[in-house]
Amino acid sequence: MEQTALRPKPMPGQEPGGGSRPRAARHPHAAPRRARKLRTLLLALFVGTVLVLSGVGLGTVGATVIGMSRLAEMQRQLERTPPVSTRSNPSSPSPSAASPTPAPAPPTATLGVEAVDAAKAGALIVGVHVPGPGFAAGLVRGDVLLQVGKARVDSAADLARAVADTRPGKEITLTVRHQSGGYQQLTAVPGIVT
Repeated sequence: MEQTALRPKPMPGQEPGGGSRPRAARHPHAAPRRARKLRTLLLALFVGTVLVLSGVGLGTVGATVIGMSRLAEMQRQLERTPPVSTRSNPSSPSPSAASPTPAPAPPTATLGVEAVDAAKAGALIVGVHVPGPGFAAGLVRGDVLLQVGKARVDSAADLARAVADTRPGKEITLTVRHQSGGYQQLTAVPGIVT
């Protein structure tokens, strides 16, 4: 027969061997939970730091996820087109043909807004650059642009085309449907892309 059943329990705060060192409370599942919380926190800090250091804001990430595919596709097509040669006859060297200077590109207009395709017709404004022509005209996030000048806007690509066709510094009329459902005509002066 074992004598363990008759062994007296130690007094609180004392070890069975006669020492007076208090015992630590045991929580066997606390350590893995703490480690998991620490890993999650460190991962969140790492991802946040990478986003901040790369200059990507959450609005930009959202706009990319929502869909700028058509506009990005148009920009890629423009990058792929070969440059037009300024030389008329490459066999006749002349001082001006030896070092051709490319003609400066005409200035491109901008409204200073970020837009995506709206659920219906129009371009949904998802971002307005604060010192910009769109902000000065009164555009806010959530507005839907329906018309730029005389050009109808059915998508974000249509908006980009319509704004690019305008002259910087010349007033244009924007037809806007606000988030509340009201329509308004705003006057904007497109700026120059630098």
